[in-house]
Amino acid sequence: MDINEKFSTALKQIALLGGINDYIAISSRELGEKLDISQQSASKRILELLEEGYIQRDLGARKQRIKITRKGLDALRAEYSEYQRIFEMKDHLVIKGVVAAGMGEGQYYVNQPEYQGQFREKLGFTPFEGTLNLKIVPSDQSKMDMLRRTEGIVISGFHRNGRTFGEVRAYPATMHNVDCAVIMPSRSHYSEVMEVLCKYSLRRTLGLNDGDTVEVRITTDE
Repeated sequence: MDINEKFSTALKQIALLGGINDYIAISSRELGEKLDISQQSASKRILELLEEGYIQRDLGARKQRIKITRKGLDALRAEYSEYQRIFEMKDHLVIKGVVAAGMGEGQYYVNQPEYQGQFREKLGFTPFEGTLNLKIVPSDQSKMDMLRRTEGIVISGFHRNGRTFGEVRAYPATMHNVDCAVIMPSRSHYSEVMEVLCKYSLRRTLGLNDGDTVEVRITTDE
């Protein structure tokens, strides 16, 4: 999500003051001082952020209280991921997650013949039924944004029995030296869960249980 620089600067100041986790009391004069702009300009900036949906405001108190919305947080997270790509990412990412129970949807999608054929051709293996679901630890969630911004291996979508199956992107990876792949819908939005494919049952092969923490090393230079 691209964001206007003036909005980004204001959001960062609000975030630094604690506006991500809760409402903060701040006047347009105080925000103007933080941004080195006039009180009038700061008041306009707040209204613009409200109109764009980046913040929400509570006028019930003596001083206005504002808080960054999910849209605003996503915008900051996207900018952060760009800086990480500049300074941190080379040819791989290491993302840590906690093993979590799935809803059974992974098995349904992975077993579709049209996907299976592409997995064999493009990833070099036929996946075990289902995916391993990992809930990304908070400190690594920005790395998922970085991953979404890389091309990956395209697994084409298709239509079958009147139903549309969307395009998927795959990223070769390893987990405890076992070859696997991370997959995500090409049009995916922010998610705390990462899905991992392997030709083996990762739970059985690695002796994993719900709640175990693992690291996935993902190749990003394909």
